[in-house]
Amino acid sequence: MDQKKLISSGVVVFVILIVVLILASFTFLTIDANERGVLFKRFGGGLDKEHIYEPGFHVIAPWNSIYLYDIREKQIEESMTVLSSNGLNIKLDVTVRVNPIYNKIGDLHEKFGPHYMQSLVRPEVRSAVRKIIGRYNPEELYSTKRDEVQNLIQEDLKKELEANFVELRATLIRDIELPEKVKTAIEEKIEAEQLALKYEYILEQERKEAERKIIEAKAKAESNRILNASLSSNILRDKGIEATIKLAESPNTKVIVVGSGSDGLPLILGGQ
Repeated sequence: MDQKKLISSGVVVFVILIVVLILASFTFLTIDANERGVLFKRFGGGLDKEHIYEPGFHVIAPWNSIYLYDIREKQIEESMTVLSSNGLNIKLDVTVRVNPIYNKIGDLHEKFGPHYMQSLVRPEVRSAVRKIIGRYNPEELYSTKRDEVQNLIQEDLKKELEANFVELRATLIRDIELPEKVKTAIEEKIEAEQLALKYEYILEQERKEAERKIIEAKAKAESNRILNASLSSNILRDKGIEATIKLAESPNTKVIVVGSGSDGLPLILGGQ
């Protein structure tokens, strides 16, 4: 009996040992919250692009490999010299922020691999910047078209990156540097244009003021014509009588009425 028990115990220990060895051969993996994983099955179909490993604890067979991708937003900064539409060298500093499309990490890994920022994003940024900047002259880039250029680069780059499983979050032109002579010429031209606009504004104001005075003079002349046409000697005499009565009734007015004027109205003498 003791021998049978000993054999049974040995078998159990052996089985437990085998199970431990099998489990130990597996890879135990914890994926962080900012990561996603894609599995390569060495003996079972290759890269599994459909199943993306989410954050958490995972057990992986030792003959398989899992590739982890950091899905946090990444930033790439480019300083480059490109040609404008008239062939001048323009220096630009561009910042681009991207992240992989979460559910397309398998496709991204198959096409570009973990170093997609260098093999995909950076070349596409350079290509888009050269393409868009080449449509504009330095003056437009320096003054009026900067936002438009930035938006066009964003649109062009977004289309190319999304076709390759990367999401574009932002494109920023940090600085545009022109050749010094070109910059000076543009500033002088802008200053001259502003001065011309100032003088044009002054002349326009003077023209409007002259028109106002002409209109005012015409209105006054028309008023006088109407007034002269409506006044008669009787009306004037009546107005004179009204004024005389008001002066006589005023406690602060001292008048002397002597005789009458040539038009039959009283003659009013003041303090003179």
